[in-house]
Amino acid sequence: MNKENIILISSSGGHFEQLKQLKDLSDFYNLIWVTEKTKYDNEVDYKFPSIKLKSILFPFKYIISLFKSHRIIKRYKLVAIISTGALVSIPLLLVARRKKIKTIFIETFARVTDSTKTGKFLYDKVDLFIIQWETLKEVYPNSVYGGGLY
Repeated sequence: MNKENIILISSSGGHFEQLKQLKDLSDFYNLIWVTEKTKYDNEVDYKFPSIKLKSILFPFKYIISLFKSHRIIKRYKLVAIISTGALVSIPLLLVARRKKIKTIFIETFARVTDSTKTGKFLYDKVDLFIIQWETLKEVYPNSVYGGGLY
């Protein structure tokens, strides 16, 4: 039996460590791992350019990420895309949403009382927005409390 495909995307570091907590989904789904190109050596299927909002190269890297997103989505029949943030995940989530693929964003464990910029931007643009702290219900009233990934 062929498993359905899910993409897991996040920036490197702590966001990626949180995302790796979902590795048991591989019992039920084929997981496609995506992160950004950095000095960290994460074994993943795809790497996007590392995007920094204040960088002069931001527009170019964002466009490259949009093209890569289209190519990846075209290659796989996807059930969902799950992200723990940050900026690198936005192009893929937005393209997936346009293609009617289920999008799930999990606000980072590090935020207990306030939002991240990525979370604030994606809050009303994803199908399911999950928080890891109940206190974030004040910030994201329509979110789903899922508990901590750790």
